[in-house]
Amino acid sequence: MGKMMKVQASDGSGSFSGYLALPASGKGPGVVIGQEIFGINANMREVADLYAEEGYVALVPDLFWRLEPGVDLGYTEADFARAIDLFQRLDIDKAVEDIDASFKALRELPEVEASGLGYVGFCMGGKLAYLTATRTDVACAVGYYGMGIEHLLDEAERIKGHLVLHFAEQDGYCDANARALISQRLGARPNVEIYTYPEVDHAFARHGGMHYNKPAALMAHQRSIAALRQAIGPHYNLSALWEKHIEFEFAVRDVPATMATMVAEPYVNHIPTMTGGVGYRELSRFYQNHFVHANPPDMKLVPISRTVGATQIVDEFVMCFTHTSEIDWMLPNVAPTGKYVEIPMLGVIKFRGDKLCHEHIYWDQASVLVQIGLLDPTGLPVAGVETARKLLDEQLPSNTLMGKWADSAER
Repeated sequence: MGKMMKVQASDGSGSFSGYLALPASGKGPGVVIGQEIFGINANMREVADLYAEEGYVALVPDLFWRLEPGVDLGYTEADFARAIDLFQRLDIDKAVEDIDASFKALRELPEVEASGLGYVGFCMGGKLAYLTATRTDVACAVGYYGMGIEHLLDEAERIKGHLVLHFAEQDGYCDANARALISQRLGARPNVEIYTYPEVDHAFARHGGMHYNKPAALMAHQRSIAALRQAIGPHYNLSALWEKHIEFEFAVRDVPATMATMVAEPYVNHIPTMTGGVGYRELSRFYQNHFVHANPPDMKLVPISRTVGATQIVDEFVMCFTHTSEIDWMLPNVAPTGKYVEIPMLGVIKFRGDKLCHEHIYWDQASVLVQIGLLDPTGLPVAGVETARKLLDEQLPSNTLMGKWADSAER
């Protein structure tokens, strides 16, 4: 997805290489990605590609070039020892200068839009995120599990842009005492966000790594993108993008058009029935054969509320339909009953750049089964169409399933 480019050092000592990844649109705000101690390896290139997919022109500069150009290490014991040696010999001040030179190189690229630039660094690059915030004019700097920041807090007053720091609770390289010092000095600043992720270790965001923790990595990434979006863009109308996707799904019923609104490898997960698809091939198959063309003709969505964030939408709605066809994704293996159904639903729709990345769709399956006659609600704490009706009219009776509700009337 990316290519190598040359960056001129600001001190006149030569040039160094960097991995450049461009968004699908070919242009966007510029972001420097600060490497771990393993150089511009496959993981760092993957991170740059991810940020390009988010809409950024992402550049990973070779920060070890003054010691040894072109470092590309794996994660073996020998690689780790070599990486530690390089890190210990790195001139941190020169590394920040090289990051600033990378900003200059980005500004000169015709693909880079907007004047403000961002920085996202990991491990060694996470420490450099703090120094980038204090020593350059970066609009937003994000650091993941940076080491040694607690020894550099005398520079805190020089932070001009936005700074986001992600820490791991079990990180021995930045323990609780170090995090406390950082929080005491930086936590009250309006332009600083500090997050600690419980029960995770250093490098929790390194995909495929031994300490990778998907929930923490996803939450941290969402916070990082939100901060970057606010500071430098790009700004997308997520609501309009979602509406177009829904139109292709339910009105036009066009599978290729639906898939065109999504990233190259999206997924959909209907939580109650575990139906959907992961990856373009499987999701396209699912849409074509089990969703888009299989829904009853009268199926409609009644919007209730919508919350739009920096990277995702949470949609609350009522789905209405008559069960005149087999609905594989909601009622697999159940023959049409002809029953009318109304159910509250909730969708969490994640975007990557201007494309849908995934959908998590939730509903009360028990309510569906009650309404089509497959579940007798007698004696069970479940309800049928009443769940949808009460969502639309909060004045309808509450607590009708609670046998003890009447007992508390006089208490």
